[in-house]
Amino acid sequence: MYIELPEKRYYAIGEVANAFGVNTSLIRFWEKEFDVLKPKKNAKGNRKFTPEDIKNLKLIYHLVKERGFTLDGAKTHLKEDKKETLNNFEIISKLESIKAELIKVKQEL
Repeated sequence: MYIELPEKRYYAIGEVANAFGVNTSLIRFWEKEFDVLKPKKNAKGNRKFTPEDIKNLKLIYHLVKERGFTLDGAKTHLKEDKKETLNNFEIISKLESIKAELIKVKQEL
């Protein structure tokens, strides 16, 4: 899944949910379930996601929504094979971004 987010230091939970096409409640649920998600919170308690959190969310989304892992399976997979999974996921993400750019170019022609 190719996600378009502007380059920023912090993203609000609404921006993240819109980019992934899910509800904010799912993002909050995943935050409780997965230890790798640790968004910063401001004085009001609003979550601010860093680019590192976005990478982890992409990986979780890929495992749970695209590959069909259960939450427990995704947690186990992240703990055991994190490096290999991350490398494969980064390659897939780069290819998807290239595909999106090529589709954009094709539509402009």
